[in-house]
Amino acid sequence: MVDVYLNGKFIGTADDAVTFVAELRDLRRKGGLSEDVNIYFDEKAKSITISSDEGRARRPLIMVKDGKSLLTERHLQQLKQKELTWVDLLRQGVVEYLDASEEENSLVALSEEDITVDHTHLEISPTALIGVASALVPFGNYNQSSRLIIGSKNQKQSVGLYATNYHLRLDMDSNVLHYPQFPLVKTKIHNVVHYAEHPSGQNMIVAVMCYDGYNMEDGVILNKSSIEMGLARSTYFRPVSAEELRYSGGLVDEISVPDKDIKGYRSEKEYANLEGDGIVYPEAKINEGNVVIGRTSPPRFLNSLEEFNLAAAARRESSISLKHGEHGIADFVLITENDEGNRLVQVRLREERIPEIGDKFTSRHGQKGVTGMTIPQTDLPFSASGIIPDLIFTPHGISSRMSISHLTEILGGKVGALAGRLVDGTLFDAEEEGLVRR
Repeated sequence: MVDVYLNGKFIGTADDAVTFVAELRDLRRKGGLSEDVNIYFDEKAKSITISSDEGRARRPLIMVKDGKSLLTERHLQQLKQKELTWVDLLRQGVVEYLDASEEENSLVALSEEDITVDHTHLEISPTALIGVASALVPFGNYNQSSRLIIGSKNQKQSVGLYATNYHLRLDMDSNVLHYPQFPLVKTKIHNVVHYAEHPSGQNMIVAVMCYDGYNMEDGVILNKSSIEMGLARSTYFRPVSAEELRYSGGLVDEISVPDKDIKGYRSEKEYANLEGDGIVYPEAKINEGNVVIGRTSPPRFLNSLEEFNLAAAARRESSISLKHGEHGIADFVLITENDEGNRLVQVRLREERIPEIGDKFTSRHGQKGVTGMTIPQTDLPFSASGIIPDLIFTPHGISSRMSISHLTEILGGKVGALAGRLVDGTLFDAEEEGLVRR
C-alpha cells in the first residue's frame, strides 16, 4: 500500500502502485485524463505523486512500445504534407510531455538506434536535451557541462545587432556591433532561430600560443592593425530624458528646444517626421559639463515670496547635463508627451567603442579572457603562408577546463575558411571526421 499525493496534498492510498500508475498513464494517453497531468512513483518513499499545477518544466518525448518508436515514417510524411499537426500526435499518443519527476520513471533513448525493449521514450532530437542558447554552441557534446552553461550565458551577453530598428528605439544601455557576422561553424539551431537576421560576434583568426606573457591567466592579445580596420568596434547608446513637471499653484517646468541648448550644432534645426512624434536633429558632440536638455523650474519655496518681490520671477536651473567622464554625440531627439500629458524630451547619446586593454572577449565555449595587450601587426607571429592572427589565446586554459569543443571549432573554422563553406557543428550530429563536400 502506497500513499497518493495530488499537487503535494494527501488524497488516499493505492494497493497496487504499479497497476495504479500504469492505468493512470494509459488513461492520460487515451484522452480520458488531461495532458497536463504527470504521475511519478517513488519506490523508496513508497508514494505516488500526481502533478497538475502550473510552473513545472515539461518537455515532449516520443513514446516507445516493445522496443519500437511509435512515430512512424507515415507520421512524418503526413506532417510534411500538413495532414497532421502537433496536437494530433499528442492526442494519438505518439508524443507526450513529461516533467522532471515522471522522467525518473522513464528510460529515454538518445537516438532510434539506441532503443531496446527497456526504453519507454525517445528523444525527438538530441539537441532537445539543452536550451536554445546552449544549442548554439558548436560541438557541445565534446565540452564539459559547466563550460557549456557558461558558453550559453556568454552568448546572451554578446554584443551584436539586438534589433533591426535600433536607430528608432530609445533602449537603456544598448550596444550595437558595427560588423556582426554569421559564424563559420554553425549548428542547425542557427537556422531555426534565424540567427543571420540578428547576429552577434565576429569570426576571428585565432592563434593558440603563449606570447611574451601578456596572455597569461586567460588574457588575450589583439592585433592592433585589425582593431584599426574595424575589428570588434561597436557603438554604445544611452538615452537622457527630462519632462515638464507640474506643481501646485499652476506652476510648471519649462523645457527649451534641445537644439538651442546643445552646443555644436552645425546648422539650423532640420527634422524628419518618423513614426509617432519622433524628430531627428543634426548631430552634436557633447562633452562633460555640457547641457543636454535645458530646463528651468519654479523656486523650491514659495511661502516667502511677496507680490512686489523681484525674486518672484526668478526660476531655478534644472537642466540635464553630462557628468564627469561622460561624453557622446546626440543623434536622436524625441519630443512627445507622457501618460500624464506632460511634455517629455528624450535625447539619445551615441558613443563609439574601440577595443582596448581591459575589454573582455570570449568564445562560445566559456573561454573568456580580458585583453592584456594590443600589438601592431608587424610584431605578431605569422604562419608559413603569411596568415597573421587577430587574437592570441593561451593554451593553458584548455587542459584544466576540458573544453575540447573550443579547439574543434578552431579547426572547423579553418576548414570552412579554406573550403569557402559553413561547417555544421550541431550537438551529437556534427560533420563526420574526414567528410569532404564538393
